[in-house]
Amino acid sequence: MAIVDDDPAVLKALARLLSASSFVTRTYLSGPQFLVSLPDGVPDYLIVDLQMPEMNALELQHDLARRGIRIPTIIITAHDEAGMRERCKSAGAIAYLSKPVHDTELVMAMLAIPPTCNGDMRLSREFPCA
Repeated sequence: MAIVDDDPAVLKALARLLSASSFVTRTYLSGPQFLVSLPDGVPDYLIVDLQMPEMNALELQHDLARRGIRIPTIIITAHDEAGMRERCKSAGAIAYLSKPVHDTELVMAMLAIPPTCNGDMRLSREFPCA
């Protein structure tokens, strides 16, 4: 699982929380830093801050889509704007959470993500792995 946030304290807290729930995490301070890491392997899940200075979460989602990479993504934000939840969901986010993110809310969102099937992401329970 990859976590992308420009706030080192948030990265540390989320990594600690998810590690305690048996998730293996890698952290990145920006979208470009995350993108550079992709040749080392695409994570099964992505948690990304909506508003970051170099590349926001929507731009990161669009970049991944252009590359043909689909990763179940949870967007987190401290600035919930009108219509943004819908824009993020339309871009492929499976969850949109407001900061401060509550531990149980994040873990429940993670547990609701369907598993991957031989690298083929099934983002909906309506399309289970065959």
